[in-house]
Amino acid sequence: MIAYLKGEVADLTSDYVVIDVNGVGYLAFVSARDVQAMPGIGSCVTLYTFLNVYQDGMALYGFLSRDDLDVFKLLITVSGVGPKAGLSVLSALSANDLRFAVFSDDSKTISKAPGIGPKTAKKIILDLKDKLKLEDILEENSIEAESSASPAATAAQSDAVAALTALGYAASDSLKAVRAAAKEDMDTEQILKAALRLLM
Repeated sequence: MIAYLKGEVADLTSDYVVIDVNGVGYLAFVSARDVQAMPGIGSCVTLYTFLNVYQDGMALYGFLSRDDLDVFKLLITVSGVGPKAGLSVLSALSANDLRFAVFSDDSKTISKAPGIGPKTAKKIILDLKDKLKLEDILEENSIEAESSASPAATAAQSDAVAALTALGYAASDSLKAVRAAAKEDMDTEQILKAALRLLM
């Protein structure tokens, strides 16, 4: 099993990249989002990979982030969603965009991915709702924003989101309100009160 590749970008097309690792070229299929984010030919890159073995051969799928790889692995557990369809979803949506769509039952957004119809989009939501976590969105956004939030602050935000969803608010609305309301020094109760004001 190949967990990741670290090497030089030898070739890049609209749907795959070739990584030169010590003189051996590995071809990995990548999402359109990763093609755009990929450094130029000759640059060094780390690609997290999934090796798909099927009846007639093997195919390697690569991702610039471990989060995308993890979400891809969950996507292909959905009946009717193979690696190509999973890559299509992650070409149209980031891992967090997909989480938002799943938690808010937004099949329309998911079905914008090429080759994903409304029925498949609904199946993705049904199958992944219990497998994806709100905490992952909070953590990923704090990383993306290069936040210096402490583990306690992140936990307080997560608890506030859980409390709002328990009160009947949609998970995506709860998350957006908490992200807008939360400050570094606020505890769960303070975040909850501020988020509720925004929701009302």
